[in-house]
Amino acid sequence: MIREMERSDIPACVDVIRAAFATVADEFGITAENAPRFTAFATDKMRIEWHFLHEKRPMFVYMMDGQIVGYYSLMMMENNACELNNLCVLPAYRHNGIGAQLLQHAFQYAKVQNCKVMNIGIVEENQVLRKWYESFGFVHTGTKKVDFFPFTCGYLVRQV
Repeated sequence: MIREMERSDIPACVDVIRAAFATVADEFGITAENAPRFTAFATDKMRIEWHFLHEKRPMFVYMMDGQIVGYYSLMMMENNACELNNLCVLPAYRHNGIGAQLLQHAFQYAKVQNCKVMNIGIVEENQVLRKWYESFGFVHTGTKKVDFFPFTCGYLVRQV
């Protein structure tokens, strides 16, 4: 079941985000030392609280077995665009369609909010994830190498 995140969910969401992104970090050799700003290491209660209280981002959780096992947020932008952030599922719950349900929910929510374009950034080297997003209609728009990450940032966009 997908529902809006509540403030009391923040600690559990931080745990889900960190655990989910830790598998990406492990797979691609991303560490707290070589990429302290990577989601698996930089996400904490204060950051999610800031998104929730100050940025007023729409944030959603996927509940299963009485616990939060998935999460995503949207950053609403100008020009009827939005950015999908931190869509993730706990590793033990992956490959059951939860990510797809969260993504479809994000599309529906964004559409209701009059968002016309959804953007996302990924670890470009994660070709499995890129292909997964492309299977939902995202189009790769480019890459950027930044000095504070040991990987290339890949960017995708989709009409909502």
